[in-house]
Amino acid sequence: MKSFLPLFVIAAAMLGLAPALAEEEPQRSIGNGDANWIITEGATRDGATFTFPEVHIDGNGWLVMHPFQDGKPNGNVYVGYTYVNDGTNKDVDIIVSPTPETGDMYIVMLHRDVNENKTFDFVFIDGPHFGDGTHVLDRAVFEGTKMIGHAYAAP
Repeated sequence: MKSFLPLFVIAAAMLGLAPALAEEEPQRSIGNGDANWIITEGATRDGATFTFPEVHIDGNGWLVMHPFQDGKPNGNVYVGYTYVNDGTNKDVDIIVSPTPETGDMYIVMLHRDVNENKTFDFVFIDGPHFGDGTHVLDRAVFEGTKMIGHAYAAP
């Protein structure tokens, strides 16, 4: 089985998860956590619809797919999202656009519905809480330094 570990490292760097130059910052990673996870093993695709066997989120939120562009993940755009309820969600469908080719790479990840309005607020914001404008209102889900997400190839 082909290892995607190098893609995880690239994904972390492109999504702004790699630490800044300061050595004091902990190394960030992507994967499943203890309270939040995405089961990608056994996921299927029918046209533009991906189905993930299980998604668990601590709080209401979104399963989101970001594309790879020019061989690198692009966390500034998304190609699909679907609402997931607090707790375990089975057979979660997410439709992406455009329809992928087999092998197309994505980052599939969780975002928390911060304002609980069931609207995916993927708008870049700036302000005292966010500083440089590189965060979105419905933020990525982290457990410590681990972002809940995976590099994933379209089947």
